[in-house]
Amino acid sequence: MPEMTSALKAALTAASSPSSAQRVCAGQALASSADVSEVAEALVGLLLDVEDTAVTRQTAEALTRVGTVAAIRLVALAVAEADDNQADWLQTGVHDALAGTGSVPDVAAACGKLARDPEEAVRRGAADIWAWADGTRS
Repeated sequence: MPEMTSALKAALTAASSPSSAQRVCAGQALASSADVSEVAEALVGLLLDVEDTAVTRQTAEALTRVGTVAAIRLVALAVAEADDNQADWLQTGVHDALAGTGSVPDVAAACGKLARDPEEAVRRGAADIWAWADGTRS
């Protein structure tokens, strides 16, 4: 694995900050590195943040904007573990990304790949995200 950059290390540190604003920034900074195992763990923690729904929402939005299978897989994992309130904010974050301006990655394609994931929780979460993404297009 390539050595972690100082920016990535700083964002990982911010992910566990007591400041929700710092955690929001960390989620946004880490989203593009969702395929790095230490980063993935931190991102799932941010998606399931128990203190501030803004952290959940904005991390979900950032990961959806990245749109890679690795990024959407983390959102799917969080959806499967989330309580109803967290799931609502995860859905809002996904919607924010898909409704925003600019190019949006093909989230449905990522969900299609995740439908065959060996982990049942990922398959379940991906099905929810696929339904949410489908709802934004109609």
